[in-house]
Amino acid sequence: MRARREFRNRRDIEVAVLDALVDRHDEGMTVFELRAAVDADIDTIEDALSVLKSEGLIVVEEAPQRVLIHPDERVVPDPSEGPTNEATLLDRLRKRLGL
Repeated sequence: MRARREFRNRRDIEVAVLDALVDRHDEGMTVFELRAAVDADIDTIEDALSVLKSEGLIVVEEAPQRVLIHPDERVVPDPSEGPTNEATLLDRLRKRLGL
């Protein structure tokens, strides 16, 4: 599943982190699980998480055993909205240009 369209106009790494979190929005993910799901080094992921947290797009839940990261509810698409796996024109241009 992909994050809602209105949250996709940001750096590729931030979109990739949001998409990974939306896929597992009920369970949440650790930083290491995000590292496995997103093709970036840990420092880049931590920078993206910092930006997303400051903008209120993720929620950090501190449990006794580990820290879980969840997307904010407004980022998770409503299943009744229809398929969100269609690439927008901007997404296709970014991919074609390698951005």
